[in-house]
Amino acid sequence: MTTQTPYILVLYYSRHGATAQMAEHIARGINEVAGVDARLRTVPAVSTVCEAVADTIPENDALYCSEEDLRQCAGLALGSPTRFGNMAAPLKYFIDGTSSLWLSGALINKPASVFSSTSSLHGGQETTLLSMMLPLLHHGMLISGVPYSETALFSTTGGGTPYGATHVAGSDNNYPLSDDERAICHTQGKRLATLALQLTQQGEN
Repeated sequence: MTTQTPYILVLYYSRHGATAQMAEHIARGINEVAGVDARLRTVPAVSTVCEAVADTIPENDALYCSEEDLRQCAGLALGSPTRFGNMAAPLKYFIDGTSSLWLSGALINKPASVFSSTSSLHGGQETTLLSMMLPLLHHGMLISGVPYSETALFSTTGGGTPYGATHVAGSDNNYPLSDDERAICHTQGKRLATLALQLTQQGEN
């Protein structure tokens, strides 16, 4: 009988690609921790007129997330661009459909973290992160931030908060992730994976 390697679900929505880049750097941090893997997943866009019809497998992005991806994860990194100080509607739509996981308690005591990208420096990054934590707390998840042992939090002139990694994409969404922003993403992923592995091992004892 084989035991599947526990994985951290890196679940995100990205409109212009910046949040997707952050997700990839968080996944690299996760994959540096032996004994745990990163699983990148995204969600389809939604329409104001009707529910969008989308292919099962996006051409240039991660696979769409299933409820089972979320149910079986050892931890969760949740990422979204900022929309008026809140997460984007497609990600909120997906989270709103996870009532069965809440009823079963499938996510209780699993670690989670959040990350976001916005066009402007004061575009609601921190309120977005805090609002993203709320449904995770309702699910009984354990919120993990970024400690100040990550020195990029002291030097960053763009994104980066103790609540989670952020990125300032610019008004045209063309700013690349800075070295500090990448370092914070990496640290966030590595810390989340370490916590998930520790909790998984404790549960097995």
